[in-house]
Amino acid sequence: MKLLHKIGKKWILVSLLLSGLVSLTFAQSKKPNILFIYTDDQAYWTLGASGNKQAFSPNLDQLASQGAFFENAFVTTPVCSPSRVSLMTGQYASEYGVLDFIAQPGHKLYDPENPIGLDPESITFPEVLAQAGYQTGLVGKWHLGDWTGKDSDHRYHPTNQGYEYFMGITGGGESPIDPMLEEDGVVKKFDGLTVDILTDRAMKFLESNQEKPFLLSLHYRSPHGKWLPVADEDWAPYEDMDMQVPHPDYPDLDIPRVKSKMKEYMASSSGVDRNVGKLLKRLEDLSLSENTIVIFTSDHGYNMGHNGIEHKGNGYWITKQDHPATENLAINSRPNLYDQSLHVPVIVRWPGVIKAGLRVKETFTNMDWYPTVLEMTDAPIPSGKILRGRSVLPILKGERVINWNNDLYTEYSMINYSTALMRSYRTAEWKLVKDFQDSSRDELYHLAVDPEEKVNLIDGNSSDIKLIIKELTESIYNKMKEVEDPLLASFSNN
Repeated sequence: MKLLHKIGKKWILVSLLLSGLVSLTFAQSKKPNILFIYTDDQAYWTLGASGNKQAFSPNLDQLASQGAFFENAFVTTPVCSPSRVSLMTGQYASEYGVLDFIAQPGHKLYDPENPIGLDPESITFPEVLAQAGYQTGLVGKWHLGDWTGKDSDHRYHPTNQGYEYFMGITGGGESPIDPMLEEDGVVKKFDGLTVDILTDRAMKFLESNQEKPFLLSLHYRSPHGKWLPVADEDWAPYEDMDMQVPHPDYPDLDIPRVKSKMKEYMASSSGVDRNVGKLLKRLEDLSLSENTIVIFTSDHGYNMGHNGIEHKGNGYWITKQDHPATENLAINSRPNLYDQSLHVPVIVRWPGVIKAGLRVKETFTNMDWYPTVLEMTDAPIPSGKILRGRSVLPILKGERVINWNNDLYTEYSMINYSTALMRSYRTAEWKLVKDFQDSSRDELYHLAVDPEEKVNLIDGNSSDIKLIIKELTESIYNKMKEVEDPLLASFSNN
């Protein structure tokens, strides 16, 4: 892994304190609290606020009506661990060497001789807030490195990345019921639905940290599969519903299977909504609502029949007939950078600052959270810290922002199960996906007329198409150079 910081993390953080930017006065002032709710595998289209009339999401829809709802929010990698790297660091995951989901002990891809995780020298935004006087806690999923293997190594533990308190999932996956969770440094079995247990611990954190500004990151494992069981009240809205299928005319689509899975997935999403309602009620009961910024988002999107696939960036065909394995792809594998895999819900409520009912149309990415949260809290950006994102706070305040760049660059080096080395550049009108592993899988979509990415124009022979491909290819290479993408050396001449 390349050197990420020329100055050690410890000394950068010490410098923040010595600079006089952080003081006891800061910690005791009326700085806003942050409740950062982060779900797993939750697509943009799972909310009524996004226009889905079949979604039962009354609490999140109400939250959106009380603050800002983002119509064009995306992640930069459509798989769990890399996306979480970008959230925590404000940079592309490839800059930190985290390319695909991180396997945990017991997983067939887990390699104890070559542990993968977020470099402990990284400076995360929770770390900056902790140094700025915030009480910090993480409840739920981290998935940025394991610390529970045979030779336990706690360097990847979230308490080494800015969280003073941690309770939750030690790896990437966990059962939706009766989970094994870590609490007080001990992994043990809990009874009940995982989504409810995590909410219970989050509410206890709120109750115990009312006196100082706090950052509470609540990272649910829902609606990650498996989805069932769910609470009866979360299943009830969908029990007799005939689920709508996206792209029902897709060749060979297994419509009954899509409908069945859609129902389970949406019920799991409604379990999140129900628990968000409990959290918002607790904020009110504790008189914390007015001074707490509530953020809701997900680590990436999800497909459920869209373009014939299910899952996220490491998608699978959900067709009646299997798609055979190839040299680079496992059976039924469909690596992708579809918008459905990248598009996420984002809601931000900040009473007195963000106008209720604001609809944000500008493009936003998960790398933007780092500078946005720091500006919200007046916390200093660490000296020398590279940030690829930008603060969206001026837009949230209703200020006119000139020349906001709405282009989007994304990446996914799939190395688990299948191999695909994809980079994409997206404008408001066009989107090019290049697979450096296999150029026959390159894609071009005219989003202005084909927002669902149904018609791949990559083989078009017109001069206009060729010019667009050339320009977007140059944009991809320029971003790869900017972030020193390791792929560049191998493929710059292709």
